Amino acid sequence: MNEYQQHPAQQTQMFDTANDLVIGKGVSFTGTVAVPNRAVINGTFNGELTARELIVEADGDMSGTSTATDIEVKGVLKSTVKCSNLLTIHATGTIDGSMEYGEIVIERGGKFAGTMKQR
Repeated sequence: MNEYQQHPAQQTQMFDTANDLVIGKGVSFTGTVAVPNRAVINGTFNGELTARELIVEADGDMSGTSTATDIEVKGVLKSTVKCSNLLTIHATGTIDGSMEYGEIVIERGGKFAGTMKQR
């Protein structure tokens, strides 16, 4: 293979991350965004976010409105949350606000304050 050809596994990996949004540690974003695939928040996000999958990492701090099929919270999510499938609050995660979900998992140590409604 020359340098311009990619191994099929590398091509698949490229497509797995296509259309992702990553807010890096130390980065602040304010606004509205629609993400076709996965949104990963390591920094600060304030606004409205729609994605297929939302991951708020341990250093992530998000506020506003979040709508996604699946949501994982390892950091802080102060928001109105609409999750049509699985919402997971990890041991280091905190949600403060109102949430609507299909299914929920709250690991020991995970925190929630607000209102919740199962779809």
